[in-house]
Amino acid sequence: MLFWPALAGYVEAAVAYLGDSVRPGRLARFAIWGVRLGWLAQTGLLAAQAARAEGFPWGSWAGSLNLFVWLVVGTYLVWGCRSPFRLLGLAVMPLAVALFVVAWAAGGAGSHSRSELGDVFLAFHVGFVLAAFAGFTLAAGLAGLYLWQERRLKRHAPGLLRQRAPSQEALDRLTARTVAVAVPALTLGLAVGAVRLTLEGGGFDALMAVALAVWVAYTGFLFLRYQAGWRGRRTAYLALAGIAFVVAALVPVSHF
Repeated sequence: MLFWPALAGYVEAAVAYLGDSVRPGRLARFAIWGVRLGWLAQTGLLAAQAARAEGFPWGSWAGSLNLFVWLVVGTYLVWGCRSPFRLLGLAVMPLAVALFVVAWAAGGAGSHSRSELGDVFLAFHVGFVLAAFAGFTLAAGLAGLYLWQERRLKRHAPGLLRQRAPSQEALDRLTARTVAVAVPALTLGLAVGAVRLTLEGGGFDALMAVALAVWVAYTGFLFLRYQAGWRGRRTAYLALAGIAFVVAALVPVSHF
């Protein structure tokens, strides 16, 4: 039952963010509270799943997608509700709604039996990897907002969206910082996965290959950003290109 209030909060936030982007200030409070209440309801859903399960309840593809949505929205809540970054809600909340519905339809919002894999290793592995993926998703949203802001400034036209956006310098800096936090989390997740394979056996599968490609892509981003001095549009395109590997890691076919 907790799925429905969480979904209602996310849908209300997505609609309110759209209205606030056209008429700033009128629906901002409703959008923020929609995000908060939806996230709290999903937190209750995850807690109920953990209480009912005999082991780690998010080892399946649908379960991990449910956890991923919670991490994305939670990461957005850290700073995304502040006025300069509310436009990011236009990308985050519709995505959260769509993925949350997919996770529910695939059974990710229900009860799960005990995983065949080690619970401790699986919890750390999945937790770190999905937290990193959530960070990369937010970084891609910031990069997209940077490119949109650049295009709008070049055309000297505000367009339909009248909500004030952050400066390009702030967007570029926050994109890089988000990636810089997410890469170590992914490194830890991959390391835990490698240890589990060593102890419990198993082969190098497609999902591990895609996760490693994500690590290479965003490690390259950090190198080009901080060592080669890349800034602005080039790093924004890199952040957006890297999200393709994250999407590939989240689709069901890579988990079999």
